[in-house]
Amino acid sequence: MRISETIKNIRATCDNYMDPNLVSTVIYDNYCMGSNNISEITDYDILPEDSYEKKVLKILKHENVFLSLGMLVFIPMIYECDIYSTTDETIKITKNDYMDYAKEKEVFFGILIEKNTTKYKIGIIDLCNCKIESSFREIKKSENGLYKKLEEIIEKRIIF
Repeated sequence: MRISETIKNIRATCDNYMDPNLVSTVIYDNYCMGSNNISEITDYDILPEDSYEKKVLKILKHENVFLSLGMLVFIPMIYECDIYSTTDETIKITKNDYMDYAKEKEVFFGILIEKNTTKYKIGIIDLCNCKIESSFREIKKSENGLYKKLEEIIEKRIIF
């Protein structure tokens, strides 16, 4: 994955679900959320004149970074999930998927880029609630509808 180009691609199309300046979130090794305001971070040798992408690349040398690609809203009782991203749609999910991922009604989905690599994991984070215990939760790779749909959306936005 070409990280800088991927970030530019995501930021260019995220206005409908997220402020482009808040699309990246620092994720610590314990998967807890750090800052999601990259422009305010001054550690990691970040300079004021660095572009958004360059700031994220400098952070990635030391921390994991989550890139938001949209929002999921889980609908109880009927086991559906509304997806808000570049295209909005509703998908039916299994009861097991619902039980695994709908602990919060609204979560952001995207990719966690592992520090100092180009490897990524698909997952969710409860950015919407901005709780102290907000954390990244990986969605296990499977053939179910939710994972496949998220993978499809994500693969269209990543630049390889």
